[in-house]
Amino acid sequence: MSSRPEAAFVLLILQSTFWVGAGLSAFPFVLGGEVFMVAFGAASLLLAACACVLAIGVVRRRRAARRWVMVLESICLAGSLVLVAAPIGANRGPVSLLVNLALPLAVLLLVRGRRMRVHFGIASLAVE
Repeated sequence: MSSRPEAAFVLLILQSTFWVGAGLSAFPFVLGGEVFMVAFGAASLLLAACACVLAIGVVRRRRAARRWVMVLESICLAGSLVLVAAPIGANRGPVSLLVNLALPLAVLLLVRGRRMRVHFGIASLAVE
């Protein structure tokens, strides 16, 4: 047995803590008069909660959780690539690249593949 689901669990929890930090850091701006930041903070916290639920599903080998993690990480990776490519002043430092590009890519690579499908009971490893 591989420990790839457990590694994906740890990375998803790590990613959700970054989203919690982003969500909580949006709320002080509401006190400064930017009321729309409540929606951004709440959306970040909701995304973090969903990532935690999906991480638990991955470590319990739930098929739907694996599928939704692949969708979530693909969307995160695509959005991060747009941010890096677009000249809108997004942060392009090493921490930003690691959190926004490397972390979703690592999770995506961990949960895909034939061996992971076997872990989740989707397909057999034996070739007929």
